[in-house]
Amino acid sequence: MKFLALAAVALLAACESTPNDAANGANTGAQQSSVRPGSAEDFVVNVGDRVFFGLDRYDLSPEARATLDRQAKWLQTYGSVTVTVEGHADERGTREYNLALGERRANSVKNYLAAKGITPNRVNVVSYGKERPAVVGSNEAAWSQNRRGVTVVN
Repeated sequence: MKFLALAAVALLAACESTPNDAANGANTGAQQSSVRPGSAEDFVVNVGDRVFFGLDRYDLSPEARATLDRQAKWLQTYGSVTVTVEGHADERGTREYNLALGERRANSVKNYLAAKGITPNRVNVVSYGKERPAVVGSNEAAWSQNRRGVTVVN
């Protein structure tokens, strides 16, 4: 019986909320966001930082263009922000080939953003080729995630 009384007290204590919890939106259904508008985290979470490419391709798919449209809008809103576009490739092919392909991919992203009104000197490009895979593996699932352009807020 003593055990049940202690369990009941512990259960009630666990259900109690403090005034700070209520002030912070706890248990109210309201969601608090710690993402600061205009930050690198805001860009990744709310806009999307990467686009994907087909095998041996550097042209932009409709999905990639939609992501880049959101990026351009965000960059127009935060006009002092500069970015670096990283071009990546999957593990197939020579190092030299993949560095060149990564550069073409990064430049495709930069050129699209420029066409949407982003000043080209706000966008740097770098190619990592196959040197920085997002996903390790030797299959299409991994390769498709590694053929990408990533826009990084500086």
